Amino acid sequence: MNENTASTKPKRRKNFQEMWGWLFAGPAILGFLVFTAGPMLMSLYLSFTDSTLGITGNWVGIHHYREIFTVDPFITICLRVTFTYVVMAVPINLITAFGMALLLNTEGLKGKKFYRTIAYMPYVVPAVATAFLWRWLFNPSMGLMNTILEAVGLPPSQWIFSERTVLPSIAMMVIWSIGANMIIYLAGLQGVPRSLYDAIEVDGGGIFSKFRYATLPMMTPTIFFTLIMGIIHNLQAFFQAFIMTEGGPNNGSLFFAYHIYRTGFVSNNMSRASALSWVLFVIVMFFTAFIFLSSKKWVYYEGGDNQ
Repeated sequence: MNENTASTKPKRRKNFQEMWGWLFAGPAILGFLVFTAGPMLMSLYLSFTDSTLGITGNWVGIHHYREIFTVDPFITICLRVTFTYVVMAVPINLITAFGMALLLNTEGLKGKKFYRTIAYMPYVVPAVATAFLWRWLFNPSMGLMNTILEAVGLPPSQWIFSERTVLPSIAMMVIWSIGANMIIYLAGLQGVPRSLYDAIEVDGGGIFSKFRYATLPMMTPTIFFTLIMGIIHNLQAFFQAFIMTEGGPNNGSLFFAYHIYRTGFVSNNMSRASALSWVLFVIVMFFTAFIFLSSKKWVYYEGGDNQ
């Protein structure tokens, strides 16, 4: 009797712990099902119907997917604009964030915590406030950017008010939000073993040798993560066009996500918008898979396993 009682105690303790585990995880799981998985499945269903906003229509199969690539006059424009923006914005964000992290990781630098806080603060500014601030900075007649150009003897620019310069101007805005990646890079830099730098110093290497043969290889997993997140985030660029340009001028900033919004909530075609959303989902998955597959050739892990 005592042996049976003793054997059931660990089982009861395990069941009790599992119950509390599910209890604490329950809100997160419920939130994911209600606010993420549920809407995604609903949008997949709507993409095969002729539904409008608030009204579920009839089943039409792949009609909307076929029309996206044969009838939609904006699909090639928004794809070109979005891919061009990603090519511009992702390197700018990664390079500036990495450079800032290297500077703020310098040994002997006084006031590190203060500078890190200042560099991170713009990231927590709401997106709407950021957009209005940059819209003022880009104002051709009284904006700060043209004031700086004129002060150094350069001609003024139309910035976001010209089809030719709108995408480079919006891509510049990512410098404002480098704080998150900077913190991630700082954590990665502080994890580089000091012994690697000491070995390079013994061999007569300088600062550039340290960066090339120690810092950069050891930081490739961190760069891999920020690259993946940057591509996913910038493929879904939206608020810049929504608040600052409304997709203009002349569709010069018609991002894919803004085209989805305009199709669903302006043109009242929720089915086509849902189909466009799943097209964007496939695009994001394709680039994510490509980066994951290519990582085997350039991402270095300390244990020697690149899988």
